[in-house]
Amino acid sequence: MFLGMGIPELVIIVVIVLIIFGPKNLPKIGSALGKTVKNVREGMEEGKDEKDAESPIESHDDVEVIEDEDDADAPEQASSDSVFCSKCGAKNAADAEFCSKCGNKLN
Repeated sequence: MFLGMGIPELVIIVVIVLIIFGPKNLPKIGSALGKTVKNVREGMEEGKDEKDAESPIESHDDVEVIEDEDDADAPEQASSDSVFCSKCGAKNAADAEFCSKCGNKLN
């Protein structure tokens, strides 16, 4: 008994598959089905390996922060004496009415 089906049900399914696909295409279908099952199994094993490899970091003491001399790509720290332009993002003085870079009116 396979998936709650007996021998007569399985024979009927095989006959219908033979009628629909023909005997010439059955090896191709079997090969494609086998490759699909193989890929699914490999994917499940990869997921299991990745899950096992991931471990939470217990302490942050061993993390080394390296700052380069030119922090041009680092976000600028907002201070109370500066305002950022909503259009270009440039830093301006707090009392400025217009952006020094693009000329947009500051809020």
